[in-house]
Parts: sequence; C-alpha cells; structure tokens
Amino acid sequence: MKKIIPVSTKKELAKFIDFPHDLYKDDPNYVPELFIAQRDILTTHPFHKHSSLQTFLAYDGDKIVGRIAAIFNTNHNKFNNSNDGFFGFFDCINDQQVADLLFAEATKWLTEKKVSKIAGPVNPSTNETCGLLVKGFDSSPMVMMTYNPPYYINLLEKAGFTKQVDLLAWSWDKYSYNDKSVQLLDKLQERLKRSDVTIRKINLKKFKEEAAALREVYNTAWDKNMGFFPMTNEEFDYTAKDLKMILDPDFCLVAEQHGKIVGFGVAIPDINQILKKISKGRLLPTGIFKLLLGKSKIKGIRIMLLGVIDGYRKMGIEAVLYGNIIKEYRRKGLEYAEASWTLENNHMVNRAIEAIGGNQYKTYRIYEKNI
Repeated sequence: MKKIIPVSTKKELAKFIDFPHDLYKDDPNYVPELFIAQRDILTTHPFHKHSSLQTFLAYDGDKIVGRIAAIFNTNHNKFNNSNDGFFGFFDCINDQQVADLLFAEATKWLTEKKVSKIAGPVNPSTNETCGLLVKGFDSSPMVMMTYNPPYYINLLEKAGFTKQVDLLAWSWDKYSYNDKSVQLLDKLQERLKRSDVTIRKINLKKFKEEAAALREVYNTAWDKNMGFFPMTNEEFDYTAKDLKMILDPDFCLVAEQHGKIVGFGVAIPDINQILKKISKGRLLPTGIFKLLLGKSKIKGIRIMLLGVIDGYRKMGIEAVLYGNIIKEYRRKGLEYAEASWTLENNHMVNRAIEAIGGNQYKTYRIYEKNI
C-alpha cells in the first residue's frame, strides 16, 4: 500500500537525503550530494529565517519510493508581489501514482498557506540548485546543478504541470574558443577601456569587503520581471563562505568603473568529478581525503555567478567577463567549461555567450501549476 508521511525526525531526514543514492545506483551520470550540505540546507540554512518548508517521503509498504519538499518562500512573494508556492527535492520511481501522491501532499500543505500556484523544482529556491533537466541526459551535471532521468518530464506533465521558463547551460571544450572569439574579446576590452571600465581579479585578502560589493551587484542585477528574488545578506554570505573554500582568484573577475564594481563573474572548479567517487555523499571516514586529494585533478569549471548592474548591460561587459574566464581556463590546460544557468529569454547574455563559442547543451525547466 502506498502512503505519504511528513518527515519529522532526524532518522527520517537522513532517509530523505539518502533516497536518491538507491534510486540512481545504476546511473553512471549520477553525482551524490554531500550529506552534510543537504542536511544544512534543509534545516539550518538562512533561507529558513524568512521562509518555511516541509519534506515528505513516499512509501510502498516498507520501501521508500519517492520524496518531495513543499516550500513557502516569503521573500519571493514579497519581492514579486505574488502568491506562489514551490516544490523541490523531488525524486521518484517511474510510477505516476507515486508522483501524483507526492504532488498532492505538497499541494495540500501549500494550500493551507493560501497560495494560488505551485512551481518548481527549486531546492529550496532559485538562488540554490533548481530546474528539471529536460535536455542533455548524456553527461553528469556540473557542480551545483541538478540531474534527473528523462521520465521525470512525463511524471510532472501528466500531473498537470506546464512550462514556466527554461534555464540554459552552455559548454566549451578545449578547442571551441577560437581566434575569432579572441579577436572579439580584444575589441570589446578596448571599447570598455574607453569608458574607463576595467577588469580585475577578486582580492581574496579583502574577501569580506569584496563579497559585500558583489552581493549588491548580484541583487540589483536580477530582473524583477523574471519572478526571482534577491538573497538576504546572510544567504549571500553563507554561499560566499562555502565558495571561498574552492575559489581560484583567476576565475573570479570584477568589472569596475572609477572604483565602483559594476559587474562580476565567478567560476568554480567542477568538484562533481570528485563527488561522484564519494559514496552516498559521506565525507567520513574516507570521502574527505578523496575531496582534498582530487582537487588538483579537476579538469573543468562552471561559471556560476555573473551579474552586471542596470546601465552597464549593453557595453559588452558580460562577454568580456565570460571571455576572460574561458581564456584563463584554456591557459591553465583545462578541458571543459560550463556557464549556467541563463534564462532562455535573456537574449543579450545568450548572444554574448554564443559569440565567444558557447554551445547550448543542457536545458533545465521550471514548471508551474495553478492550485
């Protein structure tokens, strides 16, 4: 008999976090999330200071067959003047009945919050991992990107969900950044210099001050019409502190005009290459050594944060930031890079990426359904 239970104990939470390991055990592209990171984001992350979520497990007899989180994001609704609910951390066997039960339970919890729509997946928001993979199932996800089997598309769409927006991922291999791209980059940089816009590396010795300036750019660079929302100071600092542990300043660039930061781009090593080898995402007793010893062998990066404030968005700064990061990754002898994600209708940024040789190779989708 199939049933849904709310997660209420540490033991149940551990089962919730561990369920994907069994579900994906035969999938060579699966990358386990770190247990401690998943536990923290579900319990102690600064997100919980302004919003709430409830996790659920689906059982068939004694066997776990699915999971979901119902999410009420207060800051999203305030910023967008909306009344939305969300779902995330969705994983399920290929069984429509189980999926329908999970969505029904999440919807019931959100209905009590008087929302009018449910959207997702977001884990737990668009400032973290989000989107259902709908294109590009032939390779593992990059660091802090989602992954799922193709049948999830049918589970969501048969449950009544429809597309809200697509999120695009772009790739470069070691050969795709050509002479034409270099010439374009040089011309754009010369043009920026005439406007007194310069590009420099982030100063890790003044990381706290740099992070505060980047946070302001990040939050003001969001387009309110896209339905997303800015991070709180605590959320941004939480993310920045985590990223600092793996940052390479050569891949962290800021654009300045007269000492004012007007844009930035940050790429991080694709540590998923190492995480794939850490059983069930447990750092102890041996996972920590795999993580530490494997960092020097990483051959790829993900450009994960890039923002340019309003008034500076048609100057080519985005292309220069992307281009310099890709140029550096080639200089270091790395083999691949990804920029992710960009909104499908952010044509200016998408054209800039295409101009320097980016290939749109994966697509993630946010779904929605009226309640």
